[in-house]
Amino acid sequence: MFFSIDPNNGVAIYEQIVRQVTFAVAEGTLCPGQLLPSVRQLGQQLAINPNTIARAYQQLQADQVIETLRGRGLAVCAGATERCRKVRRSLIAQRLRSVLTEALHGGLKAEEIEQIVGQQLHSLAGSVPTIGSAPEDVASDDAVAMAGE
Repeated sequence: MFFSIDPNNGVAIYEQIVRQVTFAVAEGTLCPGQLLPSVRQLGQQLAINPNTIARAYQQLQADQVIETLRGRGLAVCAGATERCRKVRRSLIAQRLRSVLTEALHGGLKAEEIEQIVGQQLHSLAGSVPTIGSAPEDVASDDAVAMAGE
């Protein structure tokens, strides 16, 4: 599994990790029972403060996405897949609503927005790697790092 961390995108780094783990579980890249990298290991791989990783893991535990397996580490919870699919859908719907609201507020008509969305969706189809796939072109080690599977 690859994490793509962008410190300049306006979303807290810990939240980016939470979202990406949630999306990976929803997609099936991370399966129930599968272990996540340790805080220290992931912190080193992403060149991020381990406290940030720990905060993300705490949030994922609170959201019942991962659980502690004594003596083994952190693993994806049974039943997390469906919860993560609902969260993923809700998050994407909220973000789309925000963009659509901005477009309507800016004076675009619904037909224009539909055309723009259709064009963008068509141009991106098949060219965007999923959470579970490795990016074809890694720009820098700071932006994209591989987490243990």
